[in-house]
Amino acid sequence: MNQSTEERIQEVLLLQKSSLLRLKNSSADERIEKLRKLQKYMLAHQQDLFDALFQDFRKPSSEVIIAELLGVKREIDHMIKHIKSWMKPQKVSTPLLLLGTQGHIQYEPKGLCLIIAPWNYPFNLAINPLVHAIAAGNAIILKPSEMSEHTSAFIKKMINALYDPSDVYCVEGDAQISTFLLAQKFDHIFFTGSPAIGKVVMAAAAKHLTSVTLELGGKSPAIVGPSADMDSIVQKIAWGKFLNNGQTCIAPDYVFVHEKVHFQFLAGLENAIQSFYNADSKGIEKSNDYARIVNRRHFDRIVRLLDDAKEKGAKVIFGGDMNPETNYISPTILSQCTMDMAIMQEEIFGPILPVLTFRAEEEIINYLSHEEKPLALYIFSEDKTFTDYILNNTSAGSSVVNDCLIQFGHSSLPFGGVNNSGIGRSGGKFGFEEFSHAKAVIVQKTNALRFFYPPYTLRTKWLIEQVLKWF
Repeated sequence: MNQSTEERIQEVLLLQKSSLLRLKNSSADERIEKLRKLQKYMLAHQQDLFDALFQDFRKPSSEVIIAELLGVKREIDHMIKHIKSWMKPQKVSTPLLLLGTQGHIQYEPKGLCLIIAPWNYPFNLAINPLVHAIAAGNAIILKPSEMSEHTSAFIKKMINALYDPSDVYCVEGDAQISTFLLAQKFDHIFFTGSPAIGKVVMAAAAKHLTSVTLELGGKSPAIVGPSADMDSIVQKIAWGKFLNNGQTCIAPDYVFVHEKVHFQFLAGLENAIQSFYNADSKGIEKSNDYARIVNRRHFDRIVRLLDDAKEKGAKVIFGGDMNPETNYISPTILSQCTMDMAIMQEEIFGPILPVLTFRAEEEIINYLSHEEKPLALYIFSEDKTFTDYILNNTSAGSSVVNDCLIQFGHSSLPFGGVNNSGIGRSGGKFGFEEFSHAKAVIVQKTNALRFFYPPYTLRTKWLIEQVLKWF
């Protein structure tokens, strides 16, 4: 009788639970060796990964290197460099009241971890949290997305080749398998996906009081001020928006452009798109550098958003071409969008960019204050006063001045959302800490506190009152 996926998961969970103490006491060198094996495999099998991602998205190999491999390689290198120091007890200062004691923070693995990865960057967003979890000494079950089936198969083959199931196990499957996994008792769950599914994950975790990291999304705005280097801006926004066919959680979802530079921005953005994807004048659809929507369901969802916007008065300034047979949607720029349009209410997650105008900065702040806090916010301006005003009056998971997407590659900065756009942080030491429990340890070397023990005599009461007064 063949073993079901659910039965295999339960078998692996028992194996991993029995290995937790061993993993907790694993050395930095043992964890580093696991990471080196991972890096060596992925670099040796680049072509297999290129092929998988081309089958899933028609993703160009250069984009695979930029957005999938490079980030993982750099994260592994960063972990290898710092694991030993992060694993050491972190000394803390001693408060005057507790003189004679010594305190430190000891990072220990959370234990049994579940990572549920998305489909849009199926390798990077599965393996980066895996790297953090391994570095912290955890046992891990990794569930890649079934929507990027070829990349998921590559990941499973890699994990099975590198690790014993008692340490790391990869399970493929659909939403039913994800639901089964979420019903199990884990010590930590790391989920990347939409806010709607993030709420489902959080509700499931609450049943076991399991901690969560939720990397979600939302409508990340870009703001173009009146004082800006337009030639540079349009290229950066075009790259940030249309990389991976707009299927990027931190892509600019829409743009506020100052009315003084509105038409200059539109013209420049069109030129940037043409230079990126139609340099040979054969048409964007024939470009080898432009990916596709992941499947027909998401293609239809984006078409619905575009049709709704056009029916309510939005104008297509550029693009709007599509081919349902290949899930192709061209880079598309919209103007005259209004807030009652679905495209201004839902995260687009596709190659459509609404462009709105503003006259005063207060208009932007007023609008954003009534919206959910985004995963990212982009400001383009050479005016520090303008930039600081936006930064000081908005809230976002991350903010970038005069560029797009680059925050994800900064190992010394925390990456994550706020409220609706996410909970928790990843990247570098923040990722290591996310999969760790910061245990407080204090060693008492005196018996000075005996003066506070009952019975509370007048002398004891006087001593306690002095502590309140002077400490």
